[in-house]
Amino acid sequence: QVQLVESGGGLVQPGGSLRLSCAASGNMFSIRRIDDRRWYRQAPGKERELVASITRGGSTYYADSVKGRFTISRDNAKNTLDLQMNSLKPEDTAVYYCNAHPAWGNDYWGQGTTVTVSS
Repeated sequence: QVQLVESGGGLVQPGGSLRLSCAASGNMFSIRRIDDRRWYRQAPGKERELVASITRGGSTYYADSVKGRFTISRDNAKNTLDLQMNSLKPEDTAVYYCNAHPAWGNDYWGQGTTVTVSS
């Protein structure tokens, strides 16, 4: 079993920055084998959406809505996943979820951290 715990959410003004972090614990053998790590978000009244993903080798994907503003990174040795969010907009307000997407079985999810962008 793998547990994912996010941190770093909060209230920020438009144009500000936040850095989200996700720490993994539990079955470290499993978590180290997972190539695809992701951040999702879910805004009030909307479906959960993929924000960014990164492979162990460093290949990244970003949703068009965050491209150029968000940066995903991972530390394979520490099994951590980060999301640097700059130039935040009110529409970035959401609960952000850390995800590990294995090639086998079900995804692992964190409990979520809330980001609110408001003046």
